Amino acid sequence: MSTVKPGESNERWLVALPVYNEAAYVDGVLDEVLAYAGDVLVVDDGSTDGTSEILQAREDVQVIRHPKNRGYGAALQTAFQYTIDEGYDGIVTLDCDGQHQPKRIPRFIEAAKTVDIVSGSRYLKQYEGDSQPPQQRLVINRQITKQINEQLGIDLTDAFCGFKAYRTEGLKKLRITDDGYAMPLQLWVEAAAAGLSVRELPVPLIYLDLERSFGGSLDHAETRLRYYNQVIEQSLAAVCADGRTIPAARSSLCQNSLG
Repeated sequence: MSTVKPGESNERWLVALPVYNEAAYVDGVLDEVLAYAGDVLVVDDGSTDGTSEILQAREDVQVIRHPKNRGYGAALQTAFQYTIDEGYDGIVTLDCDGQHQPKRIPRFIEAAKTVDIVSGSRYLKQYEGDSQPPQQRLVINRQITKQINEQLGIDLTDAFCGFKAYRTEGLKKLRITDDGYAMPLQLWVEAAAAGLSVRELPVPLIYLDLERSFGGSLDHAETRLRYYNQVIEQSLAAVCADGRTIPAARSSLCQNSLG
């Protein structure tokens, strides 16, 4: 089977993985990613379980290490800035816990030829062998995705999937500041405000670690849902405070946020 690597096209694409305490998966995932990616960046977000030592032993990937754990959103912000600073045409992001299939990287890059953001969706298509998602996570995902669609005038089926491709010119228009797991929600508000084009690609629904922690009180579903709603409200308020608008919004969001 032949592989299509981003570095073999006319464009330069980076593949980046935010990593925090993934010693059990990181080597295997990176070996697979490298079959489909020419340039790979790992953002080690302050791992303490031996992941950092595993990464130090590799010479086939770039590594940026945060001395302390700063959060999922912070790791992606580091990857975005690296993409811009190093002059890449785009970046593909995927998780390092085995839930995303690296063989799909070329499809994301191909789809990104005509849109600013390609976002994976675990609910756009059903695959044989799909996992059964934890019920609370499914309910929250559906509720937040519906809310995002209704407020921003977009049409998503999965607001949270971390498997994405971004064109760099679109990245430059995003003002991402959220360091946590809710960063994807700020992303959608910013993308809508910037008028970026979005396409979803179906990906299998894979859960390998059903007990994964979101950290502290966020492991409680109701607390997490309130936090997500707060991030959406704050992101909308930031857009309005900057004098920006969301053209596709189905209501006057800035009046609602500031009134």
